[in-house]
Amino acid sequence: MTIKDLPADARPREKMLARGPGALSDVELLAILLRTGMAGKNVFQLAQELLTTFGGLSGLLNAGTAELQMVKGLGPAKRAEVAAVLELARRGLAEQLKERQAFSTPGAVKQYLQLHLAHKKHEVFAVLFLDSQNRLLAMEEMFRGTLSQTSVYPREVVLRALHHGACAVVLSHNHPSGSVQPSRADEALTQTLKASLALVDVRVLDHVIVGQGQALSMAEQGLV
Repeated sequence: MTIKDLPADARPREKMLARGPGALSDVELLAILLRTGMAGKNVFQLAQELLTTFGGLSGLLNAGTAELQMVKGLGPAKRAEVAAVLELARRGLAEQLKERQAFSTPGAVKQYLQLHLAHKKHEVFAVLFLDSQNRLLAMEEMFRGTLSQTSVYPREVVLRALHHGACAVVLSHNHPSGSVQPSRADEALTQTLKASLALVDVRVLDHVIVGQGQALSMAEQGLV
């Protein structure tokens, strides 16, 4: 069955226009984005396969272009459309964090970092630089590879904080393994950076660890 075979009031686009996007399932919303299926697989089946493959909508939005390329039936145009939605989500969250205090909406901070880091196959250490009202000034991916006190250079983090005129920072890195539990090395690194940044009067508000579909705040665990 194709979308055209459905009654008008059951077609995702018409249903959304009549009842709003909240009335649609994840499959229906994704079907609108994909528009068409492929030989032997209608658009609803393709949408469901994508959600199943990536473990739901969150996993799909965190998927990298290389992962999307491996899905049969998802050609260059559809991959570009999914990637565009992901980038719009990133930019929308960035605007939200620039316009209001980051920690008035802690969920938005985690979502923003998940969209940036969760899909990466290697460890990345990133820093959110915040102004005096905890609004986002910039985000920088600063180091890659296995993270430790020897692979992340406090001097570089301090220099970038001064460059942006930051009053506070949120540290973040991803765990490609999926677990978001902080290691002893994560705790030691946090304390080293906290002490270094304190010398230039920059506060460390949090260290967020990102995994596929989840994020952990070390501040909420009492580790910052």
